[in-house]
Amino acid sequence: MIVFFSGTGNTRHCAEMLAERLGESLHEFSPQELRHPEECSLACGSDDVRIIWAFPTYSWGVPPVVANLMQNINLTDRVKQLPHYMLTTCGDDMAFADRQWRKILTRKGLECLHAFAVVMPNTYVLMKGFDTDPAELAKSKIEASAQTLQEIAEAIENSGASLTVRGRFPWIKSAIIYPWFRRFAMSPRPFHAVDRCIGCGLCAKSCPMANISMKQGRPHWGADCAMCLRCYHICPRHAVAYGKATGAKGQYLFKKT
Repeated sequence: MIVFFSGTGNTRHCAEMLAERLGESLHEFSPQELRHPEECSLACGSDDVRIIWAFPTYSWGVPPVVANLMQNINLTDRVKQLPHYMLTTCGDDMAFADRQWRKILTRKGLECLHAFAVVMPNTYVLMKGFDTDPAELAKSKIEASAQTLQEIAEAIENSGASLTVRGRFPWIKSAIIYPWFRRFAMSPRPFHAVDRCIGCGLCAKSCPMANISMKQGRPHWGADCAMCLRCYHICPRHAVAYGKATGAKGQYLFKKT
């Protein structure tokens, strides 16, 4: 079974493609599971032979909302007995995100086998110097992902090795930048709608955390934000803003061609 969290669709696509190649079932984490994992249980079918945790890489680490879920969700005995794998999507590299994943699940007494990474189009736009990829680069990454996913499927089926994309200075990225990012760059408070917002509510309807509410025709963000940026990227009027950081930035959602 592949369990996954996806913001702009990159991880969903990779989870679906890998599930098709391996004959796996799929489970997308619900807002209830993400917000209150301690009240939920993760179960699998009798035919499932492994659990694959799929999520995007956030600043070279596991998304905090996913880390919290992994730490606190209840697991059935069957889930505990199966081997566990990791699948992450990243704009350029994952650094040591797999070490964090492995540490969390090992503490729960689970058997963690291999970790895999797929490079997909960049989606992070909330800081200076970060933007979506040009269209041609995004297209080339998506095209290359098909071969990577095939290699991952073969590695899982044949007990092959992990397939990671460390990048440069992975320890600095995961051990220093990631904790800083979690502490100082993950507040939802700067989110707001600019004047061109038409009040369609698409951002609220699509939020994987059910964290956005519509008040007098305008979106309002609560405190339970995954920082996945789906609200920003899905807005048809480019009306979702994060302070002044996103005014001239691009938008991206995975779309099947």
